[in-house]
Amino acid sequence: MSLISKRSDIETLPLQTLLRPVSDATAALARLDERLAGSTVREGWIERTHYLDACASLWVDGELVHIEDLVLHDAGADIRTPTHELTIARDVLRTRRRIVAQPAGWALGAEGLRSLRGEGRAEESAPAADEHLTLPSRPSPAGGQIEESEDEVPDPLAAELAAIDAVLARSEAALADAKRPARGAARAKNTLVYDADWDEDERLDAWRAVMTETAQLPPVLRAVLLLDAWDRRPVLQHAAWLGRLLAASCLRDAGLTTASHLATVNLGLKAVRIERRTHRDREARLLARLEGIVLATEAGFKEHDRLLLARQTMERRLAGRRQTSKLPELVEFVLSRPLVSAGMVAKALEITPRAALALVQELNLRELTGRGRFRAWGIV
Repeated sequence: MSLISKRSDIETLPLQTLLRPVSDATAALARLDERLAGSTVREGWIERTHYLDACASLWVDGELVHIEDLVLHDAGADIRTPTHELTIARDVLRTRRRIVAQPAGWALGAEGLRSLRGEGRAEESAPAADEHLTLPSRPSPAGGQIEESEDEVPDPLAAELAAIDAVLARSEAALADAKRPARGAARAKNTLVYDADWDEDERLDAWRAVMTETAQLPPVLRAVLLLDAWDRRPVLQHAAWLGRLLAASCLRDAGLTTASHLATVNLGLKAVRIERRTHRDREARLLARLEGIVLATEAGFKEHDRLLLARQTMERRLAGRRQTSKLPELVEFVLSRPLVSAGMVAKALEITPRAALALVQELNLRELTGRGRFRAWGIV
């Protein structure tokens, strides 16, 4: 059953109370998007907000993940064993990037929701268990295929290699099937992981009904209603954070944010007291979420101005550099990450770690960890 099952539920919204906050949130999003449109630090700002919003998502759910740990984990340069919360933050980070990489309406469509739930497309046809893979014939110098001559001695290992390839293909298909969440009754069997009474398909259908019923509302109001519906009756047992990204996708789909900009809904909700976000009164919850959007845009303006000032400061050190210098590339890389390590710089710029340390010293970056080893630098 839909969370907003009657038309009267929408008609009885306190529009007199919500009209001004909805207008303020819409104007704030439009101003931020306009500021980013011609900004020289836009790409770095967008990449940084992915990290900030991912950490804020865990904060909203009552968990703590340090942004430096997330940056290093995303770069594969962990200095300690990743925690469960850190892996969830990485999933949020990658999902944000995945949504931005797709067309505007993808995340809210049937294929997008199905993919974001973890249900990939139908598996590509794999070799049958009793079939053997055959090795391709050798290409000719002209680009075509040449037939094996009758006098040619067959490869004695061809059959064994083909059998090994078939086993590997079946193993990969089995692993992919195990990682893909099942539907319906198959999922309910694993009671150690999933609640037997939790029907994700039915909950998702109810949430999509809310999305249909609110299609004619202003985009910001629709986004907070979708988020409220998701929070009141979560759809996914192990990905409650996805609802906040879908609310941001609603704003992106409506054109309030550009194709490469996904609103930092989590960052705004983090600044709102939990008592207001989880209030029993729907009007109070909606007002809290609208305020969160405004606070997120204000934080976005501050971050943008900070990056712009840092870029101007660092560009002064580029004067007189030769054209082959890696320092301009380091400036762009530093602007796109909350912090960088020598290994990250070496990998991104394709230089040695020692050369990376020398470049960091030339740019006079701030050391953020206070450690003698596994150090990281950034702008403050």
